[in-house]
Amino acid sequence: MTSSTTSIEERFAHLIRTVEDLSDTIARQDSEIARLTARVEMLLRREAERESDLTGGVIIGDERPPHY
Repeated sequence: MTSSTTSIEERFAHLIRTVEDLSDTIARQDSEIARLTARVEMLLRREAERESDLTGGVIIGDERPPHY
């Protein structure tokens, strides 16, 4: 085996390792994104339910209440 072939094989092995590491990272990120998306959806549903449960409004600043 020549030194050129050895160098190419070493570089190839390094590239394979890099691709495998990147694949693992992407898989972890995909899982994290799915988990975070589910949490955001849950929080949005919870906030929508909370807003629909409110019977009165909040008076902000100089706003008159609805019974005036």
